[in-house]
Amino acid sequence: MDKLLDPILRQPLSDALYVQLKGKIIDGELKAGERLPSERVLSEESGVNRGAVREAVKRLQQAGLVAVRQGGKHEVLDYRQQGSLELLPSLLINSKGAVDPKVVRSVMGMRSALAPEIAAEAAQLGGPALADKLDQVLSVMQGGLHDLNALQVGAMHFWQTLAIASDNIAYQLAFNTMRQSYHKAWDKLTYVMAREFQDIDNLKAISDAVRRSDADAARSAARAHVALGRQALASLFAAI
Repeated sequence: MDKLLDPILRQPLSDALYVQLKGKIIDGELKAGERLPSERVLSEESGVNRGAVREAVKRLQQAGLVAVRQGGKHEVLDYRQQGSLELLPSLLINSKGAVDPKVVRSVMGMRSALAPEIAAEAAQLGGPALADKLDQVLSVMQGGLHDLNALQVGAMHFWQTLAIASDNIAYQLAFNTMRQSYHKAWDKLTYVMAREFQDIDNLKAISDAVRRSDADAARSAARAHVALGRQALASLFAAI
C-alpha cells in the first residue's frame, strides 16, 4: 500500500505537515467524509513526532478542513462548506503550479465588492491626515508610470493604507486574505492588470474624496478603478 505522505525534512515540522495534509484535502486525495489517518500513522509516514502531528491536525480543524467525530477520529470536511478564508491563497495555485481561473475570478469578484466599501469607510473616518498619506504613495507612483512592478507595489500600499484606515476589522482581515492570494500570482498579474496600476486618476479621486470625507465619491472612484483589473482578467480568460 502506497504511503499517503512524504517524509518531512525541514522545520517547523507542524507547519510542513499541515501544508502537506491541506494540499491532500484540497486536491481531493483525502475526500470529504473520509477519516484522517491515525496520529500514529501520520507520525510514522511523515517522520515527525506526535506533538507536531497534533499541532498540524489542530490547524486543519481551525481551517475547517477536518472535525473530531465520535471516538476521537478526525473526519475530512468539504472545505467549500466548512473552510475559512485562510484557504483562499492555497486554492489560487493548483497542485500543478498553475493559476486556477475560477479562483482568480472569485477573488476579483470579492475585491470588486469590498474595495468601494473600504474606500468609503476610510473616507468617512480619514480626512486630511489620511489623504496626505495617500498622496505620498501617489507621488511615488506618478514618478514611475512606466515601471509596472513599482506601480504594483504602490497600488498595494495605497489599498493597505485605506484598509487600515477603514477601522473595520472584517474588511482588514478580508483584505489581508486577498493580498496573500494576490501575492501567489504576483508576477503573472503584473502585465495583465497594467491598466489598473497605471490608473492614477481614480486613485487620486479616492484621495481627494478622503480629504473631503466624501464617502460616495470615494466609493465611485474605487469601483471604477478596480473594474479595470477585473475587465482585463475577464478578457484574458475569455481569450484562453
